[in-house]
Amino acid sequence: MLRKFCLLFLGFFVGISVSQAQLIKEYKAPEKDGFDLVLLGFSSYKSAMNLRRVRASEPVNIHGHLEQTNILPAFSHRIEGNVLYASLVHKNVESENLGKSITSKLFSGERSDFQHSWDVGLASNFLYHLDFSLGMGVANFDLALLPISQLKVKSASSDVYIHYSSEEPNRVLMDTLLVTLNMGTVDVSSANFTNAKKMIFEVNYGTLNLSFSNGMSTSSQVIAAVGAGKLNLHLPSDSYPIKLKMKTTPMCRTTVPKYLKMIDKETYVTKGYKENDPKLLELIIDVGVGSLTVE
Repeated sequence: MLRKFCLLFLGFFVGISVSQAQLIKEYKAPEKDGFDLVLLGFSSYKSAMNLRRVRASEPVNIHGHLEQTNILPAFSHRIEGNVLYASLVHKNVESENLGKSITSKLFSGERSDFQHSWDVGLASNFLYHLDFSLGMGVANFDLALLPISQLKVKSASSDVYIHYSSEEPNRVLMDTLLVTLNMGTVDVSSANFTNAKKMIFEVNYGTLNLSFSNGMSTSSQVIAAVGAGKLNLHLPSDSYPIKLKMKTTPMCRTTVPKYLKMIDKETYVTKGYKENDPKLLELIIDVGVGSLTVE
């Protein structure tokens, strides 16, 4: 009897360890020449993702930990027209009840839904165009020492963090930085380091934190919109040329510093503002319900 109990007990723990086992996957785009641009498309339905610079000769290095081994990603890469196309797609291929609401998905107690993790490593000697499509989870983009010509992030419900771990601005001019989010938080630190001509941030429900540690090195237009939630904007010194146009509703609480000069009922400028300044930072802010804080 005792022997049967011990075997049953051992089988129980073995079952737990198997159920909690993770599958480790490694993907690389091994090409090193024959192209001028790396276009990386990354799609994951639910995960924690970290992107940063790595010391590697390959342009794309991806390391993944997958809790559900029956949901496998697809990775591909090819060179076409002087562009290296690399793509990783991680979709949930399990059949789901179509009547299941997004609320039940977000707040379900199933830990396995959130345990996929990805480490995306890029090298500093290639030019990148990045396109990320994320379902639910968290995404951390450390863009330090990476030449990026375009970054687009779209997500259903995630917390997206974009920052620079070292004070090294983008060595190339970024055409567009785009982040669109249905629900969650977008946090962008030292946005001036992106060297982006245009930045677009859209959050339907949640929080947008946008910070400039210094002025822009070139002219830039920023469009930031929050449907319902908070928008916190940190500007550099008022000696830099900045124009801020705000669109709010009576349901939005607005806080604006005294150093900004109002030139019409929606528009503020700094004392360093000049209409044709080649380094003008122009911001268009739109908040529906919630709060807007400028500092």
